[in-house]
Amino acid sequence: MSNFRNLLVWQKAMTLTTSVYNATNAFPKNEIFALTSQLRRCSVSIPSNIAEGYGRDSNKEYLRFLNISVSSLFELQTQLEIAKNISYLAEDEYINLNDDSRELERMLISFTNKIKQRN
Repeated sequence: MSNFRNLLVWQKAMTLTTSVYNATNAFPKNEIFALTSQLRRCSVSIPSNIAEGYGRDSNKEYLRFLNISVSSLFELQTQLEIAKNISYLAEDEYINLNDDSRELERMLISFTNKIKQRN
């Protein structure tokens, strides 16, 4: 890989982040500094940590950043469910975002395992 942008897992994370931003545009304005902000920050953290880890000197450091990405993804999944439970997300929108996040979860874990095998 010549660049983190070529990583399918990073591309998928970027797509999910864009979807989260689009979905949260419809949230109530009084949530801008609460759930909206939290969802956006943790979604941005996922591709950001994949990219940052890519630039590190060792697989050990890269794994640390990939683990942060997975943690941020789990945070995102939790917050999406909260948004659905309080009717900020329609059921179909939640299902789409959740399905995309679960696919990214599988990809991230698989990618992490491949990096671990390099050690």
